[in-house]
Amino acid sequence: MISNLAMRNFKRFRSVDLALRPMTVLTGLNGTGKSTSIQALLLARQVAEEPRTPVVQLNGPYGLALGDSHDVLRFDAEGDEIEINLHCAGTDYRYRFSSPVDRDPHLHVTHRPETPPAELIGTGPAFVYLMAERLGPRDLLSVTSVETARIGVGEQGQYTAQVLAEHETKTVRAPLRHPNTEHGVTTLRTQVEAWASDVISPVQITAQWPPGLSASVLRFQEPGLMSEPIRPANMGFGFSYALPVIVAGLLAPEGGLLLVENPEAHLHPAGQSRLGRFLARVAGSGVQVIIETHSDHTVNGVRLAVAEEQTIDSQDVIVHFFGKAGDGHPVSIDLTEHGRLSAWPEGFFDQIETDLGGLARARRGQR
Repeated sequence: MISNLAMRNFKRFRSVDLALRPMTVLTGLNGTGKSTSIQALLLARQVAEEPRTPVVQLNGPYGLALGDSHDVLRFDAEGDEIEINLHCAGTDYRYRFSSPVDRDPHLHVTHRPETPPAELIGTGPAFVYLMAERLGPRDLLSVTSVETARIGVGEQGQYTAQVLAEHETKTVRAPLRHPNTEHGVTTLRTQVEAWASDVISPVQITAQWPPGLSASVLRFQEPGLMSEPIRPANMGFGFSYALPVIVAGLLAPEGGLLLVENPEAHLHPAGQSRLGRFLARVAGSGVQVIIETHSDHTVNGVRLAVAEEQTIDSQDVIVHFFGKAGDGHPVSIDLTEHGRLSAWPEGFFDQIETDLGGLARARRGQR
């Protein structure tokens, strides 16, 4: 497990040190460094995947769109060096990059560990990054020629249908099975249906990779109805955005790493909470889960997983709140065994109280 991520001179951070746990939640104001933390891991992953590469690409891999070398070097950095340091299982892994004098869409790799951390070299379901801009409803989804054992759902969820079609009879690990699972109903397809029905709405799912077609197909159906399959466009964005998260979570092996930006996108508040519970369960099963979220419902789902479902220990969860722009050091928040938060900094999901207070004053004729 990656227990620590440190960054120096990377984008908005002069120097920051983040503790990571089995379940790490990154939240806070826009433009304060949440996505930057995940991007740092993706740059280190590039080096780990290609140990001889002299550069890392700032645009393209994993959907990165970081611009040029001057965009990622902190504006007041002394020198041209960026550092990303990871601590895993008692070992420090240091990555250093230099920013070219001319504006280039890459950074030069000036130092790398002799052996990369195992957490960064997992393939297929063992390392999954799902970006905020996932694919919406599509009649046809992409397929990849990579062997199925190495396929992930893709950074936009573009391979979700292919992965589900290829692995639908795979047995899901016991800790990840839905609480209401009947005996023997443990395959990936049935478990995806159970969790999707819980998080979104009751549904049956068909995933196909038709012969002779370089595309995969998803269709839905309401349980118990003798009706025609429903196209994704008629199911809404919630299904298309949440389904890759569920599939990736159920396939993730112990020791895997799952990075998800905005898992709550396009979901009803109840669904956001349930997806938070699901992701905490994945983390409790031995997968390291790092999410970036703007949803108090998702955070509360994680808290309920600790306090009510007890699928993850409170000590295995940490929340980092990135506050005011210009303050490069987030507030780190722990959970108690009852799901209480150790701190509640200003701006941390307090907007409902602020708005309700404004409405109360308005009713009293005050401004």
